Amino acid sequence: MKNVLIVDDSRTSRRFLKDILERAGYNVVGEAINGQEGFDQYVKLEPDIVTMDITMPQVDGIESLKLIRKFNPNAKVIMITAAGQKEKMMEAVKFGAIEFITKPFMEESVLTALRHCDN
Repeated sequence: MKNVLIVDDSRTSRRFLKDILERAGYNVVGEAINGQEGFDQYVKLEPDIVTMDITMPQVDGIESLKLIRKFNPNAKVIMITAAGQKEKMMEAVKFGAIEFITKPFMEESVLTALRHCDN
């Protein structure tokens, strides 16, 4: 069973993702509400996979991705984007994001992204 950390400033998004993940047999080990907290939780919990919202207050998802990948170059981070964030998506790929999920979440696309992390 893979351990997943969810990083998103939206409580609704976190709850929705957690439901999808747990139904699919993933273990949600932690949640964080901004990129700094996400990085701190990553260091503490060392999850197998992180789902990371791009747009968050204080430290955004791209900055958090950079911190996590500096800490662990093999970290598997899936970025979550709202529609129309193409530049941010390209930037995230450059810094090592494995996959993307767009909001609103479609269960199948979430699970497909997670399966890409199993390799």
